[in-house]
Amino acid sequence: MAALQDGPMELDTEKEVKPEILSDGTSNLSGNTGNGALSSSPLTAAPAGGAPKQEDQQTLIAVLQFLKRNKLSESVEILRREAGLAEDQVDSLAADGSGGGKEDGGDANSLLSRVSIPAAAAPQSTLTPVPVKRSEDHPDVRVVLSAYNQQGDPSLYQVYYSDLKNFIESVLDCHRAELSQLFYPLFVHMYLELVYNNNEAKAKAFFEKFSGDQECYYLDDLRVLCGLSKKEHMKGNEALLDFRTSRFVLRISRDSYQLLKRHLQERHNNQIWNIIQEHLYIDIFDGMPRSKGQIDSMSGSLGGEAKREVNKAKVFYGLLKEPEIEVPLDDEDDEAENEEGKPKKKKTKKDSIGSKSKKQDPNAPQQNRIPLPELKDSDKLDKIMYMKESTKRIRLSPENLPSICFYTFLNAYQGLTAVDFTDDSSLLAGGFADSTVRVWTVTPKKLRKVKSAADLNLIDKESDDVLERIMDEKTASESKILHGHSGPVYGVSFSPDRNYLLSSSEDSTVRLWSLQTFTCLVGYKGHNYPVWDTQFSPFGYYFVSGGHDRVARLWATDHYQPLRIFAGHLADVTCTRFHPNSNYVATGSTDRTVRLWDVLNGNCVRIFTGHKGPIHSLAFSPNGKFLASGSTDGRVLLWDLGHGLMIGELKGHTDTIYALKFSRDGEILASGSMDSTVRLWDSTKAFDDVETDDFTAATGHIHLPDNSQELLLGTYHTKSTPVTHLHFTRRNLLLAAGAYNSQ
Repeated sequence: MAALQDGPMELDTEKEVKPEILSDGTSNLSGNTGNGALSSSPLTAAPAGGAPKQEDQQTLIAVLQFLKRNKLSESVEILRREAGLAEDQVDSLAADGSGGGKEDGGDANSLLSRVSIPAAAAPQSTLTPVPVKRSEDHPDVRVVLSAYNQQGDPSLYQVYYSDLKNFIESVLDCHRAELSQLFYPLFVHMYLELVYNNNEAKAKAFFEKFSGDQECYYLDDLRVLCGLSKKEHMKGNEALLDFRTSRFVLRISRDSYQLLKRHLQERHNNQIWNIIQEHLYIDIFDGMPRSKGQIDSMSGSLGGEAKREVNKAKVFYGLLKEPEIEVPLDDEDDEAENEEGKPKKKKTKKDSIGSKSKKQDPNAPQQNRIPLPELKDSDKLDKIMYMKESTKRIRLSPENLPSICFYTFLNAYQGLTAVDFTDDSSLLAGGFADSTVRVWTVTPKKLRKVKSAADLNLIDKESDDVLERIMDEKTASESKILHGHSGPVYGVSFSPDRNYLLSSSEDSTVRLWSLQTFTCLVGYKGHNYPVWDTQFSPFGYYFVSGGHDRVARLWATDHYQPLRIFAGHLADVTCTRFHPNSNYVATGSTDRTVRLWDVLNGNCVRIFTGHKGPIHSLAFSPNGKFLASGSTDGRVLLWDLGHGLMIGELKGHTDTIYALKFSRDGEILASGSMDSTVRLWDSTKAFDDVETDDFTAATGHIHLPDNSQELLLGTYHTKSTPVTHLHFTRRNLLLAAGAYNSQ
């Protein structure tokens, strides 16, 4: 559990402790306890003129023996003088473990409080067990909160924090920005320690004095924290347990870290140092400190930044090889039947996409990396239709923007909460707060149910139009209502073949509906709380769901239980998206992070931080290389999946972004927001303008150009309709949907 990561070096508890000689000639012993962190219980200074406590004597003996064994006589002499010991007392202390002398509370006590001897090197008699007061907390909570017991003098907390604050504000600008990252996690942990140890008045004073110094994007967290004013409030609080069990990650340059360490040693600020060791993870890098802008662009999540090694895993973001399907030419291009009346020979052409992808993309996963469903005949026909449509697709560009067709839900008193279109744009589904799902046809073709079993027996199954005959014309209508959920419906998703519809609800279930019979086929139960979102895989069969229980689940339509559980978010999983190659799932959360998960093994392969509010929309680029995310902070962030870096920031919206969609060719990114606007962005320029070299990928030093206005191609206002969903048709017409808000 080493609290600091310093390059490739790892602390080894079995190795001999080496002294680090500081510039002033004294020795700083970087002691290593069994858990790899410095001593978490600071030793209390003995009163001036009094004898050291028994624990202090034992530690002093061990230190002096160590220094003498390594022939560091100068350090022995300095420590002896500062501890107020005569020369003959050093040997007697080592011999019988007793000794006195003056102690002025100077550097010796500071040194001792930061030293702890490895278990392998220390004699058994020197290990004094510290009795831990038993708590009446719930077992899980007790373990998590136990570190808050007896962590120092509560009256000095304001002094400790103020001293660090004054120091950070006095250092050079290049270091100030990096060290300022310490303010928020230290403030939270010191406040919680005061509350846990029943120092309510001091906790309140501490909060009032320093809460205003925190970054604006932590305001929501501070409101929650303010409500934790008594020890009883901390028991079972999920937000608190998340913060305590996950170390807050800070990325700091080596120079800035050395400044901080030296200051804490000189000021004997053991309280701050202990919190850093126990509750923070400092990711140290070599090189120039990051600027305030670079730090702000990556800050804001509940758990700090992502560790650099997390985003170094290999991601196969390339697309799978398209199946080669022969596409018949249009009838007008075919030759007429010959004079013998033989059937005409149709010329065939191969899909251009399929022919291009004969070579395996080096960034694509193996075709069989995860089992995918085989193409049915109906799927092949749909592919052929898709290829024909793509030949008529409008090529979009900054000079050739798409037309936008907006579907407005009027009088939606049921409360529209989710929308989805089928890939061929023929059907529209809406989820409502009254627990219903409604399906509309947006073409002249009406929705019909399959006939009853008795009527189906009367049909000639060999007829050419059997698919039409099985449909009951009496049930034809422009919309259908699906009943089954017992709570608001928060997510809907059509299957690629348009035969099924998924819906997720507050009732903690995901339901699979048949669009042939308009009935519920399966109710998937696995989440324990509301399910905020669900989405089908691009290949069908698999689907993903995310909810209030802070996990996303991968399912298959023919399994009652989830195939994978993606756990790691610190708060609700609010949105989910499949990668175009179906090998990865992206999730957005109210912990203000985006995570990318490997479907094959369930591992988290990317963590993206930078949003300042809960994330409500995600979209992959058609080539699978990039990801866009939208949040309550009104910003769209662009991510390079291969390098694991943020490469763009699109600012302009003034409210939560609930919809993101790339055009079919990836040239345009559309965003829809609660500010009742649709905005179009030049995604090609945004991706081309950023150069991600190896150094940038290694250090995380991102220089984001502030070019939102250059990338904004158009803003389209509705009268008073927040945008809930966006969809590009196969010909690149943009469809938008939302419920009219009369207020």
